[in-house]
Amino acid sequence: MLEFSGGARPPFSRLPSDGARRGAGRGGGPGRAGAPVPTGSDPGGGAGSAQQTGPAGAGRAGGPGGAQGRSGGPERGGEEAPWLQRLMAARPPLLPAGVVAGAAAVLVLGLFRVLSAGHALFPEGVVGWSFAVLTGLVVAHLVTMGRDRWWGGTGSGPALTLAILLLCGWVPALLVSLAVVVLVGAARRHRWRQAVVHGAIDILGVGAAALGPAVCGAHPSVENPWLPAEWGPEAVPGTVLAAALYLLTTRALQWFTLAPRTRGLPTALRTSLVRQGLVGTALVGIAPLIVIVAVHKPLLLPLFAIPLIALDTTLRIARARAEEQLRDPLTGLPNRLWLLERAWTALDEAERTGARSALVLIDLDRFRSVNDTLGHLAGDRLLLQIADRLREVLPRGAEAARLGGDEFAVLLPVCDSTTSAQRVARSLVSALGSPLDLDGLTLVLEASAGVAVFPEHAREAEGLLRRADVAMYEAKRDRTAVEVYEATRDGNTPDRLGLLADLRRALDAGEVELHYQPKVGFDGTVSGLEALVRWVHPERGRVPPDEFIAIAETSGLMPRLTEYVLETALAQVAVWRGCGLTVPVAVNVSPRDVHAPGFAGAVAARLARHGVPPGALQLEITEHVLLEDPQRAADTLAGLTGHGVKMSLDDFGTGYSSLVHLRRLPVSELKIDRSFVARLAVDTEDAEIVRCTVDLAHSLGLKVVAEGVEDDETWERLRDLGCDAVQGWLVSAAMPPGETTAWLRAREVHAARSLPPVPPARTP
Repeated sequence: MLEFSGGARPPFSRLPSDGARRGAGRGGGPGRAGAPVPTGSDPGGGAGSAQQTGPAGAGRAGGPGGAQGRSGGPERGGEEAPWLQRLMAARPPLLPAGVVAGAAAVLVLGLFRVLSAGHALFPEGVVGWSFAVLTGLVVAHLVTMGRDRWWGGTGSGPALTLAILLLCGWVPALLVSLAVVVLVGAARRHRWRQAVVHGAIDILGVGAAALGPAVCGAHPSVENPWLPAEWGPEAVPGTVLAAALYLLTTRALQWFTLAPRTRGLPTALRTSLVRQGLVGTALVGIAPLIVIVAVHKPLLLPLFAIPLIALDTTLRIARARAEEQLRDPLTGLPNRLWLLERAWTALDEAERTGARSALVLIDLDRFRSVNDTLGHLAGDRLLLQIADRLREVLPRGAEAARLGGDEFAVLLPVCDSTTSAQRVARSLVSALGSPLDLDGLTLVLEASAGVAVFPEHAREAEGLLRRADVAMYEAKRDRTAVEVYEATRDGNTPDRLGLLADLRRALDAGEVELHYQPKVGFDGTVSGLEALVRWVHPERGRVPPDEFIAIAETSGLMPRLTEYVLETALAQVAVWRGCGLTVPVAVNVSPRDVHAPGFAGAVAARLARHGVPPGALQLEITEHVLLEDPQRAADTLAGLTGHGVKMSLDDFGTGYSSLVHLRRLPVSELKIDRSFVARLAVDTEDAEIVRCTVDLAHSLGLKVVAEGVEDDETWERLRDLGCDAVQGWLVSAAMPPGETTAWLRAREVHAARSLPPVPPARTP
């Protein structure tokens, strides 16, 4: 029989309401007992799973780069065709009325046939009273459950219904089902419209199940029961068929009549199939036993309440565990799996209507320091406050989830544009940045957010999550609070992943070259060379340095590239020193290199191995080295300068330039970024910035080098402003080692003290 329910959504499609979730999140840490059973909105969409693989921006969810079609996830494979999604979304508007009308017709027909033939509607005597007592116990059990369990949550009612059907026919089974619906409905005071629909579905299910005995040639009634003595091997298919038809009919009608509209095939339905298998097994196993006891020892029938209630308890525990898989145990928010499923539904709907959807991934900055300082329990309490605040500021229709640790996500099922999604992300980050109170201690936690939009950035849930993750790490790295995904900054598209593999092979084969660009003083002396990486791909041709260096930085290959450049540059310096050319060489290093343990010692070891004095090497760094782990960066830089290696501050004037950083960095040279130098002759503001920078650097005892000098007028202006040296095409483009050697020899021979003629333009 079908238990009465006031709900209209299948389980696993429900998560806690705001009030229930807040209550769930305040009582303790992860894994505590007593979390509320989810109720709320439907996550919809198909199943997908993603695993958190580490803190790097690449690869937190899904495969690298994500699938470009709808076949990327393990659950949403190519076998799950669109027609199945459309079928699951079908909700005929007149189906509930048709179900009620059909059930009424079946009920009237059954009563008419029984009464016109003079048959009894229900067994009399001990058997009838025993069934009535057992039915009453089942009703009491269903009432005390106090939850909506109509989607396969119980097995007691169906088992009892099938037993009566096998023994006495389908009309008495209908009466028992109606009695349970009425009694449970009256006890729970649910809405009667839904009660009528549920009862009608159960009537049709019982009618379909009656075909099972009919296959065996049996047509049981109260006067002519289908006795166990008459059962043979041929009764097994009939019993199994009766259980299968009952479950299939009732569950299908429930889904298409009552479940929310979705184009995806929910995990709820997939997981429910497993539970329906358990219910079916119980029906086949328990119902015949009930019949046997009813025939031989009817007084023992009420004892079947014990195994039936145990069956319900088992199914309820299985359901609760499955629901736990969709909820974060600490905050009560939905988790990553739920988010992916819900995102699939949102993307399906957006694709159908031609709308946009967006995903915002939010990560708290430096939250680890809170755990390290105040402890993990305090960190958990802060996460609860963050989750509550996130719920309060969500835009209408948006849904939030906790992906793990200090990482949250917000799904915008419908958004007007990328700009509007970015605006929402900024409002969320701003709200999370408001002060938080923890036992009288006021804390301010900053957050970074990444935004990815369907269909511009990805066409599947896993890809959208991964691209939002990439954008979030861009925002965290550049400290811009919010970033929208850009393919040019993503090192994990299929094309860029292929380029990464090729770069790794090129480094192993020594196919990456170093070119050297001179830095020249205004008196014509060569103050140094900068080593610049160049790579000619065998198929793509010359690959822009910005492209493959960005790939190396986001993939973890940067330390390998830095080692290669240092090794190659020092080997060349050793060759030049052997030839009497003692010009120092500068090598760019990334913040990741500086933060790597033992970096200073490794550089000193390479200098010793090549026999190059430390003063012949200069490392160019940016101020970003102090943003991630200032103490470690300071220790590494102090170790390098302690070994005698010179330091140069590159790209000064861009990003997060500050006097505090300039004071803390042990540099001897400051390089003015080309963006200021390029318009020096025509932009008075840029000229003033350069003048102030030169004065500031000289007041700190630093040498100033201007990058990107390409014309005589800029040269003259820089000389007038007191700049110490220049670098750019006006002097020379970056040259291979052989050309650099010849260029240095020519400068040495001529001992020129004035600028040589402008060389022909070379591709840098």
